Amino acid sequence: MKDSQPVVAVILGDPAGIGPELVAKLFNEAQLFEGVHTVLLGDRWLWQEGQRVAGIHHQLPEISEFSQARQYAGPVFLPTNTVTEGDVNYAQETAAGGASVLALLTQCMDAALANEIDAICFAPLNKLSMKKGGLKYEDELHFFANYLGVKEYFCEFNTLGSLWTARISSHIPLKDAAGYVTEERIVAASRLIYDALQLAGTPEPRVVVAAFNPHAGEGGTCGREEIDVIIPAVEACRAQGYPVTGPLPADTLFIKARDGEFDAVITMYHDQGQIAIKLLGFMGGVTVQGGLPIPITTPAHGTAFDIAGQGKADVSSTQNAFLIACQMGKNLRKKRLHARNS
Repeated sequence: MKDSQPVVAVILGDPAGIGPELVAKLFNEAQLFEGVHTVLLGDRWLWQEGQRVAGIHHQLPEISEFSQARQYAGPVFLPTNTVTEGDVNYAQETAAGGASVLALLTQCMDAALANEIDAICFAPLNKLSMKKGGLKYEDELHFFANYLGVKEYFCEFNTLGSLWTARISSHIPLKDAAGYVTEERIVAASRLIYDALQLAGTPEPRVVVAAFNPHAGEGGTCGREEIDVIIPAVEACRAQGYPVTGPLPADTLFIKARDGEFDAVITMYHDQGQIAIKLLGFMGGVTVQGGLPIPITTPAHGTAFDIAGQGKADVSSTQNAFLIACQMGKNLRKKRLHARNS
């Protein structure tokens, strides 16, 4: 049934980076857009520039509001006026570029709150530009959570193929990481990634929790976080019906994950998981914004100012981010329709 297909919004990303080029390349893969209504949101000049850099020309039907997207089987373009061509230059952080991105993200979130879209996929953003442009939060995830009224735990997921990771602390000094190792945060992150993986199409996710200390604490001789906090958190997850395992030493855990023993890893701090997953495959990675009422995805890499405007950008991560948004949006749409009809 046509109405059961999700509407996925796509944003061009920071106008000074590789985002517009990536989106032009993404839209060149027609098979990716089957079974989904896709709305490209952005300024017309920037969309044309992205196509020029990519060496690709698209002729998309234009709509004036998100609610019209379901009338079309293929991708459509919703033009905006958020920034002028003269206000941005390649490889430069600007307030104008950041304000443009914030305006587009806000428009998408308004559409999500109105149930007009089911998922969002955005090309890489630049945090400095966004802060110059008015971002009052540490990153876009906190911006999303605040705007969408999220009160519960939320965190980023980093994915590579079928392997997902979550972390209980993120952009903080390493000396402060131990303070974030709490039973509540570990349980929340484990439940969140389990539910997200189910929404993404994994029926029974296998979630493992990493140890905090070397060798998982060596029975308490190398730290007690495993004994006092992590093991009780794993037991609490199991008691709530989440088949979580761990803790396992972080220096060998990712070998098991690489070989397919787990679907998700809960790490204790930023680099514990980021280094491993980026070594496994940097260009294919995707960031999923976890804990929000709508799936939001983006490539795991940045705006790549060093190659912006040169036609060299690798579209792999953008394709993966779009596919995850589509799958999660499709399942979210089904849940909404089921709730509406029951």
